[in-house]
Amino acid sequence: MTFFAYLLIVLYSVVLIYITFYCLLQFHLLYYYKKFNRANGDKPYLKADIKDTDLPFVTIQLPIFNEMYVVERLVDKIVETNYPKDRYEIQVLDDSTDETVEISKKKVAEYKAKGFNIDFYHRIDRSGYKAGALKAAMPHAKGEFIAIFDADFLPRPDFLLTTIPYFKDPEVGVVQTRWEHINEDYSIITRLQAMQLNVHFTVEQMGRRAGNYMLQFNGTAGVWRRATIEDAGGWEADTLTEDLDLSYRAQLKGWRIAYLEKFGSPAELPVEMNGLKSQQHRWMKGGAENAKKLLPAVWRSDLKFGQKIHATGHLMASGVFLFVFLAGLFSVPLLLALTQLKISSDWFTLFMVGWVSIIAVYYVANVQAELKKESHLKKVLKFLFLFPLFLALSMGLSLHNSVAVLQGYRGKKSAFIRTPKFNIKGIKDTFKKQNYLAKKLPWTTVFEGFFALYFLSGVALGIYLQNFTFLIFHSLLAIGYGAICFYSFRHWAVK
Repeated sequence: MTFFAYLLIVLYSVVLIYITFYCLLQFHLLYYYKKFNRANGDKPYLKADIKDTDLPFVTIQLPIFNEMYVVERLVDKIVETNYPKDRYEIQVLDDSTDETVEISKKKVAEYKAKGFNIDFYHRIDRSGYKAGALKAAMPHAKGEFIAIFDADFLPRPDFLLTTIPYFKDPEVGVVQTRWEHINEDYSIITRLQAMQLNVHFTVEQMGRRAGNYMLQFNGTAGVWRRATIEDAGGWEADTLTEDLDLSYRAQLKGWRIAYLEKFGSPAELPVEMNGLKSQQHRWMKGGAENAKKLLPAVWRSDLKFGQKIHATGHLMASGVFLFVFLAGLFSVPLLLALTQLKISSDWFTLFMVGWVSIIAVYYVANVQAELKKESHLKKVLKFLFLFPLFLALSMGLSLHNSVAVLQGYRGKKSAFIRTPKFNIKGIKDTFKKQNYLAKKLPWTTVFEGFFALYFLSGVALGIYLQNFTFLIFHSLLAIGYGAICFYSFRHWAVK
């Protein structure tokens, strides 16, 4: 038993080292983010003049699949684009299998009659999913530049006038804008999602830009140079995150991504737990698939060593959930091991540097970044309330996300499951009894309930042994797993 106790401590230390290394990479991006902001301040973005006769022709692509609640508002918003009507076209790429087809077809006909250059494309087989739709539409696209918006986005009218000028730099192949959240205040679930996405669209993206590391196109709310897509090999459907895949292939070819942090593109966040889980599964599995696909090319490239380290951390970021899951799983028997070996738990304080790093990253992204017009005090108080809940939610998703990561590395293929949107903007809107709600629960839901009880027993065991090392950790895990299980059942039952 002594051997297994020591083995458990060694394994747990390896897990914590991985998590700490990930957190330190995030802190390194925070350093570059702060450095960039100090140097550039509120430098205004470039802006094209709509009267400019040299404005390039742009194709706006709208990939759609079963979006009956939001497709009309998307097209309505796109035609408000403040750009010469003869200098852009709209492609509605509708792979839907429900009444969305007729809704979008009717909307396209409406604006075509009003003189807009808009066309409707419908595929029956949906091969390649979103990547397949984008690839199939390319031969029909007339634009030198390709703007892409998912169905849940409501882009600003000046989107093209703000992004297109950055392509005057011949090395820029992509311009990406920050996601804003039109329904952030709808529920605790949307608030916690916004907290995580704010980190990605401030510290991570701008930190990578400032440090000259690899960025990513986020699948929507951005513009591609057509030549960049073609040079990088085009859209490929062998991973669930085709956006990350093409981003890296383009940058390995020498193209750069320009990121505009202060220019937001509003979008709707998932409002129910099972939709959020499907999105997380796609992102986590796709990240693992791309790590497996792209890391060999990254390490064979001429990138600097630091760039390769950050690219590796970026591509393997989804794997941190697997280590968070293992950290929780091992921590309960570790209480018994520490008691048996009479080893002090003080050595765990070495890994506090990781926790401090990640707190700093989230604080800067959600309090100092000034993404919303709120008083500083209100943002601080909101952060103090939400951040522990965010940790709990992230830990609670670690089982579900770990399964996705392992499937990605194993090469198990699965369909591209879209994240359902319900045109939710305010607290009076509801998704109850709507189409697209999950018809069956993920099998992990039962195990999430089991782990909620498992970590409650860890809390009780720590109190019994008078060892409070993991008391907060186990409490957050119990809350996280319990909440994920509860909301999964609750939101599944409202259909």
